[in-house]
Amino acid sequence: MATIFISIGSNIEKERYIRQGVAQLVTAFGSINLSSVFESESVGFDGSNFYNLVCSATTSLEIGEVTTLLRQIEVANGRDRSAKKFSSRTLDLDLLLYDDLVVTSPVVLPRDEIDKNAFVLWPLASIAPDLMHPTRNETYQALWSSFEQSSQPLWAIDFDWQGSDQ
Repeated sequence: MATIFISIGSNIEKERYIRQGVAQLVTAFGSINLSSVFESESVGFDGSNFYNLVCSATTSLEIGEVTTLLRQIEVANGRDRSAKKFSSRTLDLDLLLYDDLVVTSPVVLPRDEIDKNAFVLWPLASIAPDLMHPTRNETYQALWSSFEQSSQPLWAIDFDWQGSDQ
């Protein structure tokens, strides 16, 4: 079984799609460990704020199967896969880590944005502070501590997991 980490984000009906995405990840992987939910401004385009979090899970699926499953969950939740990279989205699921593998195919792992975006690094550091980045040879907590945190404002929120999706 591999341990995987997935970033989860939304800025369209964000409460609804975060809840639905997490529920579908639980269905796919069973037990998952969730970070807190964080809110941040859009990065790379002018759009409404995002909610972001990271989850970990274990799986017997191969990397390609995991990424295919994540795309299927996104599409089932209204994600337009033809939209440009920097745009609003109902649900964004990105495989960040698959054990400590360093690969370039079928996706690049570890995902390059881990140490470049606060909305990925802080949630990851919060659920795996002592885990070592496979190429940087630093823990995620050390990477977060050295991150220029004022460059990308991010704040934890109280997320209502039981709220209505209607």
